[in-house]
Amino acid sequence: MPSVTVQVLERAMSLLDVLAEHVEPVSLKDLAATTHLHASTTHRILNDLVVGRYVERVDSGLYRLGMRLLELGSLVKGRLNVREVAIEPMRELHRLTGQTVNLSLRQGDEIVYVERAWSERSGMQVVRAIGGRAPLHLTSTGKLFLSISDPRQVRAYALRTGLAGTTRNSITQLDRLEHDLTLVRRHGYARDNEELELGVRCIAAGIHDDTGKLLAGLSLSAPAERMRDEWIRALVETASRISGALGYEGRSN
Repeated sequence: MPSVTVQVLERAMSLLDVLAEHVEPVSLKDLAATTHLHASTTHRILNDLVVGRYVERVDSGLYRLGMRLLELGSLVKGRLNVREVAIEPMRELHRLTGQTVNLSLRQGDEIVYVERAWSERSGMQVVRAIGGRAPLHLTSTGKLFLSISDPRQVRAYALRTGLAGTTRNSITQLDRLEHDLTLVRRHGYARDNEELELGVRCIAAGIHDDTGKLLAGLSLSAPAERMRDEWIRALVETASRISGALGYEGRSN
């Protein structure tokens, strides 16, 4: 009995996979042919799936995915927590580089640090506390968020904040900020060159959700003299892994 049950589930999944590949409803004949199932077997399984609302019968012999799958998908999406998804990849990146890895979200005109992976060997004199905040224009993750804003929104941000600086390297002029944001868009990652804190450099890559929205920033912080450009690829790949786990399938606009 268990093997029969598993076989039925496998056949049901095959039918769902075929339906997922088509925008338009699919005929019973085509479903049977594609899955290599007998027409009567296909019909019986589809009937069960229709009862469970996993499949919808839209016309005689035509089927498409049902609303129950959308409901379940929404539940899964709602339970996906970016911190939970990101923490293990963050630890792997920390082990690879030996430097502090931060996960940050945007809240208004600031970023908020929500998770980190670090150790004493990171060599950081200051480790950003979870819950700590920093201005968008002074951080690598903040620049990621500003880079997806249109010029009008960037100018409004500059007016609201006055682009206040904290070090001699801080970007405090709009034209310099706009130039930096152009580089972020071109390269797909952002830098903080001792702009928030002297002696500390950061690089950041974006984490996107299943809709392509920039959800968070993954940043690598290191003492200025230790930062290595060869870590950029690992950072970007780690951010991509996290995005993929959240359902992101392509490059955002």
